[in-house]
Amino acid sequence: MRDFSEQLNSLPEGWLEAMAVTITLATADEVRAELTVGPQHLQGYGIVHGGVHCGLIESLASIGAALYALPRKQSVVGLENNTSFIRAVRSGARLHAVSTPVTRGRKSQVWEAKVLDEDEKVVALGRVRLLCLEQEEVLAGERVTGPLHPG
Repeated sequence: MRDFSEQLNSLPEGWLEAMAVTITLATADEVRAELTVGPQHLQGYGIVHGGVHCGLIESLASIGAALYALPRKQSVVGLENNTSFIRAVRSGARLHAVSTPVTRGRKSQVWEAKVLDEDEKVVALGRVRLLCLEQEEVLAGERVTGPLHPG
């Protein structure tokens, strides 16, 4: 299975770059990433903002779902992200995350993900439901395209 991690990490902009997330594996069956918690990840109490966990989980699920959908000439868009925060994390911590499919259908996919610390303790768990869009479909007024999707 082809690994798209290098291609994803070379993108010049976007949420993953802003959050200093490195994709370590990106296939249609599994997506992995890592990051070191810095000041941009923290909320007022000095712990990782829940939105970082939600965004990481949604990003990995979306990448995996898109890689599965691409050969079918589809794109995906998230419909629902349910993330549970299990353990607080502070600046300097190294986190890694993994996302795998629960189900992949013709019109929707569900992926789950977990974020872990250096001791392999779960920090956050999430499940993302995604809608599969055909190439001719319009999203927010434009035909669906993306960095891994031919325009």
